[in-house]
Amino acid sequence: MTSPSKETSVQVAVVQAAAVPFDTEACVDKAVRLIEEAAATGAKVIVFPEAFIVGYPKGLGYGLVVGARDAAGREEFRIYLNAAIEVPGLETQRLCEAAETHGSYVVMGVIEREMGTCYCTVLFFGPDGRLLGKHRKLMPTALERMIWGFGDGSTLTVVDSPYGRIGSVICWENYMPMLRMAMYSKNVALYCAPTADDKDTWISSMRHVALEGRCFVLTACQFIRKKDFPDTVRVSLGDSPDSVLMRGGSAIVSPLGKVLAGPHFEGETILTATLDLGEIDRGKFDFDVVGHYSRPDVFQLNVNEAPMHPVVAKTEE
Repeated sequence: MTSPSKETSVQVAVVQAAAVPFDTEACVDKAVRLIEEAAATGAKVIVFPEAFIVGYPKGLGYGLVVGARDAAGREEFRIYLNAAIEVPGLETQRLCEAAETHGSYVVMGVIEREMGTCYCTVLFFGPDGRLLGKHRKLMPTALERMIWGFGDGSTLTVVDSPYGRIGSVICWENYMPMLRMAMYSKNVALYCAPTADDKDTWISSMRHVALEGRCFVLTACQFIRKKDFPDTVRVSLGDSPDSVLMRGGSAIVSPLGKVLAGPHFEGETILTATLDLGEIDRGKFDFDVVGHYSRPDVFQLNVNEAPMHPVVAKTEE
C-alpha cells in the first residue's frame, strides 16, 4: 500500500467561502473562479468545504417533526434535490476543465443526486482534467440523515499524486475511529476534511487526526450568512440577514500537529501553506498506526469495500 512521493514539497490551498445555496450554476461559477485564485498562489492541491456545490442547508428544518412532514418542507427538498448535480455530468466537466487549466488537484464538496436521493460527496479532480474518483459520506449526522443518503465502502477513495496519496473524510466522519483507521491503511499523505463544523473544538480534532495518521490535514469550512440563502427556503437560525450561520475555521495542520495556517473565522479567505513532505516519514519514526505501532494479533479491522445495491438483477447462465 505504499505510495512514495515524487516531490519533496508542495504548495496547498484551503478555500473558505460561501456557497450560493441551491443555485447550481452560480456555485460552479464561483468554484471555477476560486480554483483560479487558489492556483494563482502556486497551489497544486486545492480543497473546498463540505457541500460547496450546491450548499449545506444550515438552519433548514424542512418542516420535520417526529411522525409528520409539511408541504413547504417537501417543496424545499424538491428545490435541493433539483439543484444537486449528477456525477459525472455537465458540472463535473466544468470542474475538470478548471483543474486542468490551472494544473492542480481539486478536492470539491458537492451534493450529488442519484435518482431521488441526495448524497454528500467529495469529488477528486486531477491536473490532467480527469474526474479521479469520489467519496460519499458514510454517516450523515443528525437531521442530515433525513435529506442525504448513506454512502458505502466502495467510495473510501484515495488518489495517487506526486505529493502522496490524497483522501477525504467528511465532517463528523472524522469522529469514526474505524473509518480513520481504514483511511490510514491506504497511506494517505494529504488527508482532506471538508466540514460544516465551525466550533472551537474542530481544530483540536484536526490536530489529533494529523498526529494519529502522521499526515497533513487540510480542513475547509464555509463562511456563510443567513442572507446568502434564497427566500424560497425557511432558515430558522439567525436574528438578522447578516447573521453568520457558519463562521469557517479552516486550517492546515502538519503531521506532528502543528497548525500551519488558520483557523480563520473572520470571513472568506484562501489559506495556503508549503508542505515539507518529508515531515510524514519523520513523524512515522515513532508512530505508525497501521505499521509498527499496531497490534494485529490483538486488534484487526475488517472493511467491506463492495458496492451495496438495493436491487441486484440476476439472469440465468
